[in-house]
Amino acid sequence: MTQVINISKWKKRLSEFAKIRDWGQFHNPKNLVMAMSVECSELVEHFQWLTSEQSLNMSEEQMEGVKEEMADVLLYMLRLSDVLDVDIEEILEMKFKRNGEKYPAEKARGSMKKYDKL
Repeated sequence: MTQVINISKWKKRLSEFAKIRDWGQFHNPKNLVMAMSVECSELVEHFQWLTSEQSLNMSEEQMEGVKEEMADVLLYMLRLSDVLDVDIEEILEMKFKRNGEKYPAEKARGSMKKYDKL
C-alpha cells in the first residue's frame, strides 16, 4: 500500500489546533516528549499480554484502539517537529543512511544483534 502524507499540512493543522485552544504555552519540547511517551505506553498496553500470533491477528475492536494510539504518537511527533523546526524528511533520510551504515545487510541479515555486536 502506497501512502503519501503531507507533513507540512499536518504540522500546520496541529499548530492551528493548538493556537485556537491557547495550548502553545504548554507545547514546549519537554511536555510534548512526555505526552508522546504516555501515548507510546498506551500503544504498548494494547499488546502487553498478547502472544506474537495474537498481535498479528487482532480483532477489529483491538485494532481500533491501536490505530487511535498510533495516531496520537504520530501527532505528538509532528507537533514536536514543528515546535523545534525540524525537517522530518531530512532527519528520516539521515537516520536511514546511518542505519544502513551501522547495519550492513551482509552482517545484519537474520540477526537481531545491536550494531556494535555484529
